[in-house]
Amino acid sequence: MINQENKQTPIIERQTDYIPPRNWQSWLIGRPLSTADASHETIGKTVGLAVFASDALSSNAYATQEIMVVLAAAGTIAFGYVFPISMAIVVLLAIVSLSYVQVIHAYPDGGGAYVVARDNLGELAGLTAASSLLADYILTVSVSVSSGIAQIVSAYPELYEYRVPMAVAAVFLLMLINLRGVRESGAAIAVPSMSFIVIMIGMIIFGMYKFFTGNLGTVTNPPEILAHGITAFGLPFLILHAFSSGTAALTGIEAISNGTTAFKEPRSKNAATTLIWMACILASLFMGISFLASQVDAVPSEVETVISQIGRTVFGGQGIFYFAVILATTIILLLAGNTAYAGFPRLSALMAMDGFLPRQLTYRGSRLVYSRGIVALAVLSSALIVLFQASVTRLIPLYAIGVFLSFTLAQAGMALRWWKSGKLQGQDNDVEHTNTRVSKLNFDRLWRLKMITNGFGAICTGIVMLIFAITKFQDGAYVVLILIPALIGVLWMIHIHYRNLAKKLSLDNFGIIPPHTIRHRVIMPVSGVHQGTLAGLRYARMLSDDVTAVHIVIEPADAEKTRVKWETWGEGIRLVMLDSPYRLFVEPLLDYIANIAEKRQPGEIITVVVPEFVSDNRWTSTLHTNTAEILRTQLKNQHGIVITNVPYHVHEVESDHASH
Repeated sequence: MINQENKQTPIIERQTDYIPPRNWQSWLIGRPLSTADASHETIGKTVGLAVFASDALSSNAYATQEIMVVLAAAGTIAFGYVFPISMAIVVLLAIVSLSYVQVIHAYPDGGGAYVVARDNLGELAGLTAASSLLADYILTVSVSVSSGIAQIVSAYPELYEYRVPMAVAAVFLLMLINLRGVRESGAAIAVPSMSFIVIMIGMIIFGMYKFFTGNLGTVTNPPEILAHGITAFGLPFLILHAFSSGTAALTGIEAISNGTTAFKEPRSKNAATTLIWMACILASLFMGISFLASQVDAVPSEVETVISQIGRTVFGGQGIFYFAVILATTIILLLAGNTAYAGFPRLSALMAMDGFLPRQLTYRGSRLVYSRGIVALAVLSSALIVLFQASVTRLIPLYAIGVFLSFTLAQAGMALRWWKSGKLQGQDNDVEHTNTRVSKLNFDRLWRLKMITNGFGAICTGIVMLIFAITKFQDGAYVVLILIPALIGVLWMIHIHYRNLAKKLSLDNFGIIPPHTIRHRVIMPVSGVHQGTLAGLRYARMLSDDVTAVHIVIEPADAEKTRVKWETWGEGIRLVMLDSPYRLFVEPLLDYIANIAEKRQPGEIITVVVPEFVSDNRWTSTLHTNTAEILRTQLKNQHGIVITNVPYHVHEVESDHASH
């Protein structure tokens, strides 16, 4: 019920003239941007490809090698399966990419797998997808940066003992780049990302030319093959294991669907086009590298990467083009974490809006990016790097399970959506049924084909996820399988808190506006009688006629001085002298306030007015006890008690001049 007595509540709208001054933050991350600049902070397809595709593109540096590492258990003859397995992965890539193109068009406000699963499969499925993606984003930064640092350390072994601080420094450098805003971070990432694409395409084209002309050759002085024991499951299981390892190439493919809102209008079209570009480039590079690896007889090794072996074979040694390949690969591995910096803050902000994460993550910083999400990602990924000592070997088993779980849920959700779409045929001319919370559902004539495509994709990604979980379980995958349910539990607890709080603060069925407070009692603690005490006393008398000053007696001699001064300056306000035999100040005061609070009338408010000394010198301020802060901490949880500070300023420099 609204207030019936005052229907003409005045509302005044005005715009502040305040402009944030330039400070160290503006020099570090750029000048603050106004909300009106948001439309100019969107990105086009080319920059979007650089921002969102770095993770997916970087996987070309190790995806083929991961396939060969597994197949090495059956000997070099098994390397003949590399190209067929790569073709199967590309087919899966096409299915997943097509699914996310549909997600982008169906959910143009972003959110990707989380929104799809939430709206079509329920909140639990949505939280599962979100938890998987959040964990994967954190791991993406840790793995990619650690991998990039490993490339540098392999070239300069003397830097090995500094690998952890170097990795953490790289993480925070990426954080600073992304804090500068989408456009600037995109511009910074675009050049190295495009350079990697150009260099890799150049290597593949030149390698294919030499292959068709019969001049390709094979790897000279190949590293010794890694020793592996053949599993009891035989060759079919080995091929499935290799397939699942190679699907690391698909990580990051979902990022564009999460960040659709970052694109220029028409954002759905631009985002979908960028995703198609990324899938085509990724498929081309992956197939090209896998083909050349099988033709040059590359051998997976910890000493020399497959990319390095292909490069020196194609370019006939370690010349300038070879070093360009190695440099571009190292840089793209370091920058692969940028995809997580683009996806994690947006996903966490969306979840915070739904009440599953702290509301603070919805805050857009001075550069119109979700700065708190960016900082949170940097801190969490750095913690993982420190915990695992920047070891790619220890981190990689934790990788990719989460993203494939989100893939599975997203495609299952889209399959169910198309089934719902098919059920709308003939209803209200088949238009705009709001069966979901954020996206209108229309009848689609191709719903059967799309449902089968997404359903088949869900089955494929689900199988890959299970293979990952089984084969990588002992290597550390069990951590993710424990982490995701634990994270879901935390997210749900946060949601319950916000839901209960909203219910208690709701104005629904609130009734009439309560009457004014019947009584207002003021309590003011005084340590002594001086100008600051009198300032607090004047403010207290403005609040109420019922004012009580309280002095805690610790030293009788000081108490007598306070008594004499109060009789002169107390302005008739009663003073309660509380004896403290154990020389405590805060505890007796809190006990007195508690006794008063127990006896208060219904609707009575007790205000504790605390005079607070404020120095103009930050160093001298440490010489004074912050009693106001202590009382605020102790009393803020007590119902019906208000704490207010009355600061009194002492300008020490001015006082010194005046004395002279």
